[in-house]
Amino acid sequence: MKTILITGGAGFIGSNFVKYMLNSHPDYKIVNVDVLTYAGNLENLADVEGNPNYVFAKGDIVDRPFIADLFDQYDFDTVVNFAAESHVDRSIEDPEIFIKSNVMGTLVLLDEAKFHWQTGKDDNGYPTYRDGVRYHQVSTDEVYGALGKTGMFTEVTPIAPNSPYSASKASADLLVRSYGQTFKLPVTISRCSNNYGPYHFPEKLIPLMISNVVALKSLPVYGDGMQIRDWLHVKDHCSGIDTILEKGMAGEVYNIGGNNEKANIDIVNLIIEDVGEMLRSGKYAIDNDGSKISKDLITYVEDRLGHDRRYAIDNSKITTELGWEPSYTFEEGIAETIKWYLNNQEWLEQVKSGDYQQYYEKMYSKK
Repeated sequence: MKTILITGGAGFIGSNFVKYMLNSHPDYKIVNVDVLTYAGNLENLADVEGNPNYVFAKGDIVDRPFIADLFDQYDFDTVVNFAAESHVDRSIEDPEIFIKSNVMGTLVLLDEAKFHWQTGKDDNGYPTYRDGVRYHQVSTDEVYGALGKTGMFTEVTPIAPNSPYSASKASADLLVRSYGQTFKLPVTISRCSNNYGPYHFPEKLIPLMISNVVALKSLPVYGDGMQIRDWLHVKDHCSGIDTILEKGMAGEVYNIGGNNEKANIDIVNLIIEDVGEMLRSGKYAIDNDGSKISKDLITYVEDRLGHDRRYAIDNSKITTELGWEPSYTFEEGIAETIKWYLNNQEWLEQVKSGDYQQYYEKMYSKK
């Protein structure tokens, strides 16, 4: 049985990955570590609480004794590191917490993996490790910086981060690479494009716009709204990481993209149209019949500092070498995502109010 440490597993992508792995690999043991900041929501994982192969441990990846004890207790053979502060706007306001979590936390995980997996040294003095171990770092295409009107990020595009968030993620990537080079630790890195899908915290573009449209609130759009991103459904991201764990070569970087370049303003307009149409159908128990939804809700606001104009991912390495392909078109994925939010208004309201943070106390205070 493989035993996998998933850090940040109560967040948006992490919780989707926990459920994906439990469903796809019922013989794996999954240990989920999350410090449960504002973006960590254990209610995302309520449906796997009773799974005998699932364990949750509350803690911070920066806490070295805590992480060391977990390695001792569970003897992990795989680490997948999602744990990170991830919102660019927050990194502009407070860069320090991003360095702490995203850089120092990664260092702790690398050190403990190296220590617990090492079996000796080879003839050249390099550490040797037990068979089958892997450290995987979940990164972002933002480490590459910005593109012009043409071109795509490849795995050999020079790193050129433009925000404190992306700089912290680039720093973590370089640490991971260095442990692969210096200590021969079996590592892989994936860099994904913008994720969307269920359980996304409503500070990010798509869930924020869906939430505001339903509430008939203004839709804040940075600058002219023509910032372009590639969009990847979170389930496709999960399958991409799983493919890298199973087939990827140690020491390699793999881009995971959805082949869906869209301008922000086009996504906002699509959400306005789709939410309005769905609510006018009368199929949802929401106090909004859709009649007042229009593009008049859009409010253009001052652009974010250092806002990258365009990202685009070339995912041909993972598709040709490992055989992975995204399964969602954006049109399919966004319709499914909107329907999920319309059907889960209670979840959304709890997240926005902060009440979801009471779930941990309710579920774990007596354990």
